Amino acid sequence: MKSFMPSSLRKILEQRLIDASAPCRIDSGGTWDIKAMALPMEGIEPATVNMALTLRTWVHLSPFKDGWVGISSEGFPHAEQYPLENLPFNSLFGLFFAAISYFGFHGFQVNIRSDSPVKSALGGSSTAIIALIKALSKITVILGRKKLSCREILHLGYYLEDGVNNGNCGLQDQAAAAYGGVNRWIWRYGNRSSPFKRDSLLNIKGQKELSRHILVAYSGKSHVSSLINRSWVNDFLSGTTRAGWIKANDIVRELAEAIKEMDWNGAAGLLKNEMAIRREITPDALIPITEKLVDQAESTGCGARFAGAGAGGSIWAMGKKDKIRDLRKIWDTTLAPIKDAGILDCSIDPTGVK
Repeated sequence: MKSFMPSSLRKILEQRLIDASAPCRIDSGGTWDIKAMALPMEGIEPATVNMALTLRTWVHLSPFKDGWVGISSEGFPHAEQYPLENLPFNSLFGLFFAAISYFGFHGFQVNIRSDSPVKSALGGSSTAIIALIKALSKITVILGRKKLSCREILHLGYYLEDGVNNGNCGLQDQAAAAYGGVNRWIWRYGNRSSPFKRDSLLNIKGQKELSRHILVAYSGKSHVSSLINRSWVNDFLSGTTRAGWIKANDIVRELAEAIKEMDWNGAAGLLKNEMAIRREITPDALIPITEKLVDQAESTGCGARFAGAGAGGSIWAMGKKDKIRDLRKIWDTTLAPIKDAGILDCSIDPTGVK
């Protein structure tokens, strides 16, 4: 991959509009995808299991004045517009301006829309950057340049986000957005040719079945992951919580096998076990409402976990179909009085960025 000379997209987008989308995700074993944790512990094969959801983030490109770039996003009150030579990489939309600067395009606007709530811990910004790079790569093909592969889009999206955020960004959000489906990721940043190994756990039929065994809810409380992740990494690096992280990793590896075998009751138990360790090593991941939701899931016979870095955001549960049906009624009642909270209508999305 390489950068390009500045090109205006105005005339191209006056003739055709360009769209792209990518799926959000739920996960178990998150944070292990941060290289500061995974790289020193590569010998234990740090793992994350995640599942792409039919809650997709959409990027739409439309024409704008030459020399300028604009970005807006549903759920955010203000758009940003700057000349190409002055794009800020530290503003609200700085990550997306950084991607645009890499390609050297101008004369267009970006509108971002997501099926998931804003700051719901389902991988929003990472999903959006993958969708944006896909949209920009469609332009490169129109201009007669090389098409970016899924792996190249993932590579570029991750390193842009990690760089703009001064490190401590993981790879799993972008990975789920790029590939879709249900995957176990083994993080191996010491491998120069590939920072991960991807194991697809279920085929299309299995993914449809899994959709009947999960439940995802938004707590109504938004979250910000950067400061939370940083404190967890610092505790890990100091050795304070490292033993707990290693135990959690063992459980996540077992969880991947249970999902692969479609042992939903066993998977629920393992999710509950991981959550027990997470309560010890990442106690700030739960706030009162999400802790209540997890407790309700466990008392119903399901396992449940916060998505992403927690501290608000979304909760997801796994269990037998009858247990999930029971839990849906309980969560509906619990979340009904909370503004913007509720169960999210979604299933496993087998398709990655497109």
